[in-house]
Amino acid sequence: MTRTFKVLTLNKISPAGLKRLPAARYVAGNDIAAPDAVLVRSHNMHEMEIPASVLAIARAGAGTNNVPVKKMSERGVPVFNAPGANANAVKELVITGMLLASRNIVPALRFTAGLQGDDASMHQQVEDGKKAFAGTELYGRTLGIVGLGAIGRLVANAAIGLGMKVIGFDPEITVEAAWSLSSQVRKAHSLEELLKHSDFVTLHVPLLDATRNLIDARRVAGMKSGSVLLNFSRDAIVSEEAVLAGLAAQHLRCYVCDFPGSRTIGNDKIIALPHLGASTAEAEENCAVMVAEQLREYLENGNLSNSVNFPNVAMPRESKSRLAVANTNVPNMLGQISSALAAAGINIHNMMNKSRGEMAYTLVDTDSPAPAQLIAQIAAIPGVLRVRALPLETEA
Repeated sequence: MTRTFKVLTLNKISPAGLKRLPAARYVAGNDIAAPDAVLVRSHNMHEMEIPASVLAIARAGAGTNNVPVKKMSERGVPVFNAPGANANAVKELVITGMLLASRNIVPALRFTAGLQGDDASMHQQVEDGKKAFAGTELYGRTLGIVGLGAIGRLVANAAIGLGMKVIGFDPEITVEAAWSLSSQVRKAHSLEELLKHSDFVTLHVPLLDATRNLIDARRVAGMKSGSVLLNFSRDAIVSEEAVLAGLAAQHLRCYVCDFPGSRTIGNDKIIALPHLGASTAEAEENCAVMVAEQLREYLENGNLSNSVNFPNVAMPRESKSRLAVANTNVPNMLGQISSALAAAGINIHNMMNKSRGEMAYTLVDTDSPAPAQLIAQIAAIPGVLRVRALPLETEA
């Protein structure tokens, strides 16, 4: 009998994504009891009791700060995200932010909204007032990009297309990312070097312990005088106190961010948008489609891609019986699993094991199904967090 998977949706998920979960095998909704998986966007999962039935969580976006990743790792539950799915939307907003700041668009709009009188009077007011909003062009200016992942690379290439000079800093850039980056991007050897030479600085790094308050008072002081700081990553990457001080001292020209706060609202030198980075129909659809496909592949075949807490593991199905084992990364785990299978007379057809930090994951294709007693025996091995039997099933 083909198993039906139940998926709890904690936010409105794009129908394009939900369509990737076939109705013959999946039931999805916001009132699902004992779900096998959770689809989430912004809902704060730290404050909810996550059912023991949950096998996986998929966040339809890049950041996973609203998901208790560590707690899920301890349960052997992968947390998926959608890196790059919203990259174009964020890239366009970054370019918009630079234009808003460089051309003084926001105060100019406020000025226009306050015009009064007839057409002739307004024309005179415009001629008298427009010089107060004279700005600068992006062409020839230097943009510093901190973080050259999917978003940072798109921003870099777009800025070069606008005639800007680009400096990039990312000590953890991958070979694949480097290949997709324009050769015109100059590498900074330190964050301080980038800040010193950039007219605009845009941040594209995740919020981690190492990046919290990445831009602090010392680094604001090290920025080029009159520069513009853009933050479309996470609010806590920037020290609000340091930025406010830099603006007050007229060392910074403008701060553009996607995170309004009580101290940033009403400041003429701050453009704070209401978290619009991924708020396009296209980005929401792309994110939903990506995580739905990842979720389905994991639930049905045990394959992992774009998990923030598990290694990427993908093995083609070569037999009808498969075991998926999540465990802590300890010695002799493969030996113990193999020995248990051999003792039960189960032949291993194919096996793949990978680790990521303290987490490891193993897929084992066998020539015959593992009985429940054997699965329980493997689950009892010290360090094993979860064992799943995945028979190959086809849709009717």
